[in-house]
Amino acid sequence: MHNFYFNHDGNVDDLVSLLLLLQMPEVNLLGVGVTDADGYVEPAASASRKIIDVFGGRQHQVSVAKSNSRAVHQFPKEWRLSAFSFDDFPILNEKKVINTPLMTKPAHLDMIDKILQSPTKVTLVMTGPLTDLARALEMKPEIAAKIECLYWMGGALNGVGNVSEPHADGTMEWNAYWDPEAVQTVWQSSLPIVMVALDSTNQVPLTQQLRWRWASQRQYPALDLIGQGYSLVHSFEANSTYYLWDVLTTLISNYPELVESKPVKTAVLTQGAGAGRTYIDEEQGREVTFVTQVHADAFYDKIDELAKSAPYQPR
Repeated sequence: MHNFYFNHDGNVDDLVSLLLLLQMPEVNLLGVGVTDADGYVEPAASASRKIIDVFGGRQHQVSVAKSNSRAVHQFPKEWRLSAFSFDDFPILNEKKVINTPLMTKPAHLDMIDKILQSPTKVTLVMTGPLTDLARALEMKPEIAAKIECLYWMGGALNGVGNVSEPHADGTMEWNAYWDPEAVQTVWQSSLPIVMVALDSTNQVPLTQQLRWRWASQRQYPALDLIGQGYSLVHSFEANSTYYLWDVLTTLISNYPELVESKPVKTAVLTQGAGAGRTYIDEEQGREVTFVTQVHADAFYDKIDELAKSAPYQPR
């Protein structure tokens, strides 16, 4: 059994990631932090608590903490609204009350507490901006020694980002763009980092075939929820293809065989039109493990396997 802490930012892919993380038999989830980034923090935290209530099974002791970190560059409002709909799904609201605790401390302090209290090193999975971790490291640098590895969905090393905003040159990925200085702070730490960038997540798009695949298995409540969740997102709304960015990151944190990786020295820009750009810097860069290739069929099969195993506790 391995201790994990999960920090996400509240969109559909993040919430599906939480659902799947709860089903991993080798994982003991210490806590969940929610950032006000790709989804609004209030409904995203509420939906997280309900997912734990309904599908948490043995992980029923997990608590949720809301982040008070704020954006340097905020995600488009239209992308963030899906958290409200996800929180309202009937499958999550049958019992009308929420039992999973909401912590009074903000998420970066909850992260510090959970990591320092863990008797073993903690695997940290982050599918949103790195701001909470950067703040935690600045307050308590000693937590770095207690983190086994950081798995982060963020960045792009091929110079093709997913940010189309005024005064941005389009080379950066949104989680890095949200707070470029936070990426720099984490890059300056001693943490082992697995970087799941757009270069690899672009290999697992959300397709009509995937929607049909989940629809054909909706007799399993967790797969029904996954299908409902992804029905909220469409490429014409985001002006780009939707990918399973966060689910890929979450699954390889416990199933590294789903991908191929290599060590790469990288750096990040924090200022100017390229703020948030991550790039290869072989001379002065910081080494990370960079995911290069996804075994897509095995990845999709693992989603189904975990979702089918999920306990369903509507009351």
